[in-house]
Amino acid sequence: PTLREAIQNLKAKGMVVSRQGGGNYISETLGSELRDPLLQALSEHDEFRYDLLEFRDALEGISTYYAAIRSTDDDKKKLTKAYEDLIQAHNMRLPELEAKKDAAFHLTIAECAHNAVMLHTMRALFQMLSQSIAANLNYLFQHSEARERVMQQHTVIYNAIMTGDGNVAKHAIHEHLSYVEDILLEVSRLESRRQRALKQANLLL
Repeated sequence: PTLREAIQNLKAKGMVVSRQGGGNYISETLGSELRDPLLQALSEHDEFRYDLLEFRDALEGISTYYAAIRSTDDDKKKLTKAYEDLIQAHNMRLPELEAKKDAAFHLTIAECAHNAVMLHTMRALFQMLSQSIAANLNYLFQHSEARERVMQQHTVIYNAIMTGDGNVAKHAIHEHLSYVEDILLEVSRLESRRQRALKQANLLL
């Protein structure tokens, strides 16, 4: 009776839905109130991507650490599949597919951490995460050496989790996100210089 009452309360709040044929499921719209305004900010303000990277550094640093020390054999199988999918997409050089597999890899890490709050937050942000990674990769594709280095960083993260080294895993995700931020800042500076040069050239015409 207590469980039924709890489920009814969750249904009333829109957090759980019942499906024909039996079963109760977490609502697919759960987290949209958090996600939608952030998606709008991401699309309208370039500087927002740096805030997102900073937030990811804090959240994923902890989740990657716990993934390394808590992941089960089944978790590691799922992570291996996500990692291999990412490698395949990387080799195909399709930014949209690679962004999707990149986000899925990071989400799988959150699943391996066995922390419901972290996982829910990552799932709520999954669409925004995919969009952000796609935008980041568009910049990285301008620097082939940077793109390869990012893939190497994913490998370090993966290996640290597979070997159960939480501290190395946490450090690896921090290095990865810091590097992405540095590349984005460099590209942004170069674009600003290009725009200034165009304005000066137009003034001389």
